[in-house]
Amino acid sequence: MRQAKIFYEDKLAGILTQTDEGKYTFLYEDDYIKKYPLDMITFSMPVSSFAYHDNRLFPFFEGLIPEGWLLDIASKSWKINKNDRMGLLLTCCRNCIGAVSVEPIISEDEA
Repeated sequence: MRQAKIFYEDKLAGILTQTDEGKYTFLYEDDYIKKYPLDMITFSMPVSSFAYHDNRLFPFFEGLIPEGWLLDIASKSWKINKNDRMGLLLTCCRNCIGAVSVEPIISEDEA
């Protein structure tokens, strides 16, 4: 399982999870829901207490991953398969242009 903290501006908005089976979940943080109910990270995922689920990486997060020659450089530099979308997101999207950023959650067995 791989996880990331998703920040909207400097506020922790939620947690993105990829299960060992390759399925994805995004869940807004309770505190974020209470304080910022109108500050959705994307129109396709309005602020909600219900988890969003998908069999592939959500299109919004896909859009944060570099494309073209920049993807080639990232893939070669960090030795990440271009099909490992979560790996690319965790590695390349810490300082995205725009309001959303991604911070990997390092599990104890990875540390």
